[in-house]
Amino acid sequence: MGRKGKFEHYTISSKYLKEEMTLKVYTPENYSPLYKYHFCIMQDGNDYFQMGRAATLSDQLHSAQEIENTIFIGIHYNDKYDRQDKYHPDGKKQGDYVNFLVREVVPLLDKELPGYSMGKGRTLAGDSLAGTLALMIAARFPNIFGNVIMQSPYVDAHVLEYIQSVSDLSSLTIYHTIGLQETDVKTTDGSTKNFLDPNLDLRRYLDNQPLSYIFHELDGGHTWGSWQQDLPRALRTMFTKEF
Repeated sequence: MGRKGKFEHYTISSKYLKEEMTLKVYTPENYSPLYKYHFCIMQDGNDYFQMGRAATLSDQLHSAQEIENTIFIGIHYNDKYDRQDKYHPDGKKQGDYVNFLVREVVPLLDKELPGYSMGKGRTLAGDSLAGTLALMIAARFPNIFGNVIMQSPYVDAHVLEYIQSVSDLSSLTIYHTIGLQETDVKTTDGSTKNFLDPNLDLRRYLDNQPLSYIFHELDGGHTWGSWQQDLPRALRTMFTKEF
């Protein structure tokens, strides 16, 4: 069965990252510049399209009228080390990557596509380190990115301290999941880490903040099998017709 929507690619010669960055954009069936669209901006973009089946879900959820008009934008990394540099809270390119997203990606999307041009119209989505990145950027720039989908984010003392230092999270909507089997996760540097307990610490903090916060524990591990199964619910939650 063919795609109902359409893929387009945009290239940014990033002055911050000093490289060519590709945005893989999926517009839904019956796309028209006369309508307004929510933007779902996904780090680990190729993974969300291939393993998360984001384009197929877009077709299904739009056809069933279960979500509002949404454009899915995927941004990918070069390799696992490049991903670590760009997404990790202590990554050497993370500051440049944040500037790339805020100062290059958003202006391009607002110029080329009919979005709402406000925080509530833009969602940052990511798994693992990409989820951490989504949370930290939205906490810092809530007027630009009002919503977060974070699936099994990497959480450490730095991340918790950063979120606790943000004076006002009230304008954010956050969808957060963690798998109950995520107690021994192998990371890029070869070490293993407990993702479950720090995520539960983060949950306890966010639960007590004045924001729209949705949390689910998944019966699974740190894998795309878990995240793909959860993604339809995440998208319905964030882009529901009652938004």
